Amino acid sequence: MFLIVTKYLIPKGYRGLTIFPFVLIKYRSDQYDSVLMNHEKIHLRQQLELLFLPFFIWYLLEYFFRLCQYKNHNLAYRNISFEREAYANESDLNYIEKRLFWQFFTYLK
Repeated sequence: MFLIVTKYLIPKGYRGLTIFPFVLIKYRSDQYDSVLMNHEKIHLRQQLELLFLPFFIWYLLEYFFRLCQYKNHNLAYRNISFEREAYANESDLNYIEKRLFWQFFTYLK
């Protein structure tokens, strides 16, 4: 994992973004936020499992599907299976060690 601090590449309203092998954070102090960093590490694992490019294709397709479903950007984003898994487990700092392969499938609904 390579950490990059950049407030200009992070979309408004967000503090982090993961594009394997990089984790981009908005503020230098965010590197000490264990919950945020764990959330981004979960995304790193998801991207590794799907070999990067398929992850982003799936992510975008699911986002557009959820956007049609909910007609709301925030609800669509929060209901992407990858985000649901990351948000549900970001506070569990041991989650990565016990996470099963392709665990995000259990967050599809």
